[in-house]
Amino acid sequence: MQAIQSTFDDLGTPLAGVTFVVVDLETTGGTPAQCGITEIGAVKVRGGEVLGEFQTLVNPAEPIPAFISVLTGITDTMVRDAPRIDSALPAFLEFAAGSVLVAHNAGFDIGFLKAAAARTGARWPGFPVLDTLQLARQLVVRDESPNHRLSSLAQVFGSPTTPDHRALHDARATVDVLHGLIERVGNLGVHTLEELASYSSRVTPSQRRKRFLADPLPSAPGVYLFKDGSDRVLYVGTSRDIRTRVRSYFTASEQRSRMAEMVRLAQAVHPVVCQTSLEAQVRELRLIDEHKPRFNRRSKNGRKVMWVKLTQERFPRLSIVRQVKDDGAHYIGPFRSRLTAQSAIDAVHEVVPLRQCTGRLNGRGTACALADMGRCGAPCTGAQSEGDYAVVVAECRAIFTGNARPSAELLRARLEELASQERFEDAARVRDRFLQLVRGAARAQRLAPLLRSPEIVAARRSDLGGWELVSIRHGRLAGTVVSPRGADPMTYVRSMQATAEVVPAPTPERPSALTEETEVLLRWLEAPGVRIVELDGSWTCPVGGAGSVRSELEPAVASAHDVVGFDNDVPGPRSGPGSGGRSGHGGATGRAAGLRRAG
Repeated sequence: MQAIQSTFDDLGTPLAGVTFVVVDLETTGGTPAQCGITEIGAVKVRGGEVLGEFQTLVNPAEPIPAFISVLTGITDTMVRDAPRIDSALPAFLEFAAGSVLVAHNAGFDIGFLKAAAARTGARWPGFPVLDTLQLARQLVVRDESPNHRLSSLAQVFGSPTTPDHRALHDARATVDVLHGLIERVGNLGVHTLEELASYSSRVTPSQRRKRFLADPLPSAPGVYLFKDGSDRVLYVGTSRDIRTRVRSYFTASEQRSRMAEMVRLAQAVHPVVCQTSLEAQVRELRLIDEHKPRFNRRSKNGRKVMWVKLTQERFPRLSIVRQVKDDGAHYIGPFRSRLTAQSAIDAVHEVVPLRQCTGRLNGRGTACALADMGRCGAPCTGAQSEGDYAVVVAECRAIFTGNARPSAELLRARLEELASQERFEDAARVRDRFLQLVRGAARAQRLAPLLRSPEIVAARRSDLGGWELVSIRHGRLAGTVVSPRGADPMTYVRSMQATAEVVPAPTPERPSALTEETEVLLRWLEAPGVRIVELDGSWTCPVGGAGSVRSELEPAVASAHDVVGFDNDVPGPRSGPGSGGRSGHGGATGRAAGLRRAG
């Protein structure tokens, strides 16, 4: 089925109220760019009644090929005094204004009309289009008709008009085919233009019949929960328009196979209206974490993340852990999988000669191959003192908490060495591991200030002219409200703060929010147009931290093919409110200027 050009704001336009203009063309050939139109025929119908007809021959300003004249019966003599397309096309467009265009093999007819509009300088209105050929291929089986040509379908649906390659006659026959097809899909529960446009035989009748579940839902932003007969949550989603999005699950616009199974089991849809899209995103994450719906794949395991830990012992090493503890050790992450966490560890070992053995060291061990390769100082044998090893640990700690640039320079040297040896695959592998490392380190450095801040109040202009106001406490969405256009936003800020959720400072055993929620809030804060209204605490990131290295490395990875390395001309993170890569360690404190009444 050819996709409909969306011009209707409200889903559910009854077919009985739609004005269709069924059009057919005769041409001098099959290529719109090289051939011309010789005849236009159209029939305007609504609710099964004919409202008018349009027919005109067109002078194509070129000879009509003999075989075309034999096929259509239209000759050069017949079109000699006919209007040119620059006169005929505006008349047709006026006749068809405000309608849905219908054609059999619509790509051919609409293609010629659009090409004619382009040549003559006429504005093409962007009609919604339905193709009876594509629809018939899904509704008319071979037992009824050997093919889906217009002449065959006209017989199937008992059209009194026999198609004969004259535009108006063929358009009349197409009208009967259209009505026959609409009657068939009506028996399958398709009663609106949008359902007809998205009709597909892949959508079962039982799936379509459940579209009534969307009828009572609000056309508002928020979260929706599909539930089964036992009130178990099957799926959680979010949308700017809950009703429109839920209706799409009962049409061909929903292509995911597992969603068909979900709809089959669904018995109810519960809406949760939200004031802002940010609130909807957060509520979706929390509901998925709470219910673990079987048909959600994303965010179901938000608590199952990995961290890379620099241990607190005499000769520290790196390990992968599932939980951050208040033990004085340094952590980076979270990582979504053990594989990515291990890649980050491997990247550290590429540039920092930390020990990789896991046992306790007593200075009487046997050196491993890494010591022979110069990639470990062999503290296991006593060859490296605790003080000398502390220098190595400081380099690793800098990646975790402070200046990652020295390690980035070591990486650059390592990549250049591998590239000079034409070991490009090894260089790419090292570079990608280091990218996982700086991503994890940057994530930790960016999230930590947010988690430490008792409250951040931020604002962004809403689409309606007011302000979206947000209270974030220890990395958790504590409250949100929208101030209307023309109102004093600070009044709404005070009200929001008074009623916002009380969020205690997080501990390793009691995190304030899912890490994914804090990341969503951080992305929102860093988005263009967001202003900090009040900040209780400090929000900082180190100048040479992992975030700045990441901003250089990621563009290089995206563009690297043969040469592996950094791009010195790639700009670092933008400074200013919401950058996530702020200069210095002082951060922003107090109240920011710039929020005023929106009117």
